Amino acid sequence: MRILRSEATSQRRREQVSRTRSFAQAEGLSFRNQILNEDCLGALARLPEASVDLVFADPPYNLQLAGALTRPDQSLVDAVDDEWDQFASFSAYDSFTRDWLALCRRAMKPNATLFVIGSYHNIFRVGTILQDLGFWILNDIVWRKANPMPNFRGRRFTNAHETLIWAARDANAKKYTFHYEALKAGNEDVQARSDWYMPLCTGAERLKDEAGAKAHPTQKPEALLQKILLSTSNPGDLVLDPFFGTGTTGAVAKKLGRDFIGIERDPAYAKAAAARIESVEPLSPDLLAQPVAKREEPRVAFSALIEAGLISPGTVLCDAKGRYNAVVRPDGQVQSGGIVGSIHKIGALVQGLPACNGWTFWHVRSAGGMNVIDTFRAEIRAALKAA
Repeated sequence: MRILRSEATSQRRREQVSRTRSFAQAEGLSFRNQILNEDCLGALARLPEASVDLVFADPPYNLQLAGALTRPDQSLVDAVDDEWDQFASFSAYDSFTRDWLALCRRAMKPNATLFVIGSYHNIFRVGTILQDLGFWILNDIVWRKANPMPNFRGRRFTNAHETLIWAARDANAKKYTFHYEALKAGNEDVQARSDWYMPLCTGAERLKDEAGAKAHPTQKPEALLQKILLSTSNPGDLVLDPFFGTGTTGAVAKKLGRDFIGIERDPAYAKAAAARIESVEPLSPDLLAQPVAKREEPRVAFSALIEAGLISPGTVLCDAKGRYNAVVRPDGQVQSGGIVGSIHKIGALVQGLPACNGWTFWHVRSAGGMNVIDTFRAEIRAALKAA
């Protein structure tokens, strides 16, 4: 008979948290690229405060399976019925969820973010607790499975997706990492969407034990973690996974030049994860370096181009096809048809549009052809970086 997790168990863990927190702060422990083979609450309490850049959490789903699941041919489905996924009640599950999320939040840097994945069994409860604790939800993301398990009893829709919640530490976290431009460029120059289509973990990627059975029943595909880490972290960042399992987060982190902390209480899972990560070859740092996002580059006013001598007052600007003209004034404004304004305002006005990016619209004629004025802004930014 399995012993389900109860309120008493949660209370004992909270007491352990309070005992170990001061120890961690006093010792200044560092856990980069380590797998902590212990209960997640005790391990999380030992992490230094504000030390983690990103959290990925794949917690127990509390599936509440009432009995064995069989296929139409009466063969047994290898369902998730492990003790770690079983709780005595919804309140016991909520208490556990509240404890580990609070400890993750404590370990997160002010601009860190967190992903939690779940199914309909638990993700709504997790979302409520996230908001209760002060997290700020940025997106819910649907992982649409290319090869979902059928609904063998034919009494429900096929459960073909899982949900991820992406949240900032709080509403004040404005400078969290999100590689918008890179995601868009890799998506045919279209904004990346919040529905991700990819298969379950299968084939050679699926870890097996010595008997040839799945080493872990809910191993996540590396493609899922790769998308998360490339989207919301940078090389050298520290990624925390409090439910490490067989180490998908650690394997992907190592490949992508990130550091990790994995917490896994099951010794067999922790051993499999360590062996898996040891075999990973990191990618070249040249492939991983992220260009500075446009919104993070130093602000340069158009007047700075005049002050630097890159454009002279009286210069005639035109669009790429030579249809519209504007004259540069010494104060950094431009004028066209007797109207004076910024490069953006006049660019919009001559086209009859509500808005315009003057940096990419206006050009300067030269002997070599047409030069977009944004190239002059890039020169000033390069000089600022070199200074």
